[in-house]
Amino acid sequence: MANRPLDGIRVIEVGQLLAGPFAGTTLAYFGAEVIKVEPPGEGDPIRGWRLLDDSGTAYWWRSLARNKKSVTANLRTAAGREVVKKLMQTADVVIENFKPGTMEKWGLGPEDMAITNPDLIFARISGYGQTGPNSSKPGYASVTEAYSGFRYVNGFPGDPPVRPNLSIGDTVAGIHAVLGVLLALLERKQERGTGGQVVDVALYEAMFNLMEGMVPEYSGAGAIREPSGSTITGIVPTNTYLCGDGKHVVIGANGDSIFIRLMQAMGRDDIATDPRYADNPGRVEHQDFIDGTIAVWTKAHSSQEVINLLEAADVPVGPIYNVADMMQDPHYQARGLFETVQTDQGELAIPAILPKLSASPGATDWPGGPVGTHTDEILQEVGLSPDEIAGLKAAGDV
Repeated sequence: MANRPLDGIRVIEVGQLLAGPFAGTTLAYFGAEVIKVEPPGEGDPIRGWRLLDDSGTAYWWRSLARNKKSVTANLRTAAGREVVKKLMQTADVVIENFKPGTMEKWGLGPEDMAITNPDLIFARISGYGQTGPNSSKPGYASVTEAYSGFRYVNGFPGDPPVRPNLSIGDTVAGIHAVLGVLLALLERKQERGTGGQVVDVALYEAMFNLMEGMVPEYSGAGAIREPSGSTITGIVPTNTYLCGDGKHVVIGANGDSIFIRLMQAMGRDDIATDPRYADNPGRVEHQDFIDGTIAVWTKAHSSQEVINLLEAADVPVGPIYNVADMMQDPHYQARGLFETVQTDQGELAIPAILPKLSASPGATDWPGGPVGTHTDEILQEVGLSPDEIAGLKAAGDV
């Protein structure tokens, strides 16, 4: 097996649902030993969310908990918290996504752990961050996506803002947490006196980080970017177009030379050579005409005909895929975006974790398994005897 970039890094994941666990999944995929702390009994709620297999386990769980070692500990009891403290004392990284102040209330905050593990990197994911007037508010992705400005620009003018059918705020926050952990590990490696530190990730800030030029445009020009349906403000043409077979395609021809090729492929040399449309500002001024012209052309052809004609002209174009389309597509397959794991219910395809590394790639070693699978193994490793572990189990502490 090839070396992985995070081999030898121990991560304690103390949290549930999505943002923290997604960060842990990514670190585990690239070699970190991720010990997931779950409450005794049912474990992480995502085990029972959405579609379930015949064992009552979420299909999603097999992907989100891959490569993780499940240890149970009851954070509501002193003995359970002491178990988690022992684990954290052996770790390089802790990931937690509780409401700010919760870990401190349990005696497990960064300052508590700095006494015995000063090099510990503490990744904290919350709705609004660890400081500020909103820090104590509960913050699920749905609410924080709205607060970030992301929801405002989604949808069609005059209609209610819409959300994609995903908890994108959680996943984007998880990616930011991974980025922060890697930066903190790199800083620790420099041996400049900085050992442990806190990585403070807020869901709304992770989404705010995607807002491109909205702040300087408002500051400099007083412009508030509005929703624009399937287009993007100030860039023409880039849109979704209906074809004659009832399917949609996306065409992105906002580069000046690409726009000329698009018009030529459509048989509209008159538009391709018209100086009014030669650059993006001119096309923005005539957006309705340009989009309308393209829409009439696509409606006269099937989606595959449109794709074939525009690909031949080197114009960016593509279909809108659902998950079945993805899994049948030869390019997805060639890029290795699906991995097959063996569960107690049979084979299951789960997505690869990105990015791809040529020399030290990540991999899925095992899918998410039952609650507490590794409790005995890990607790013995940190110094507890089998009798002590049995006592903790009898008392409901693990």
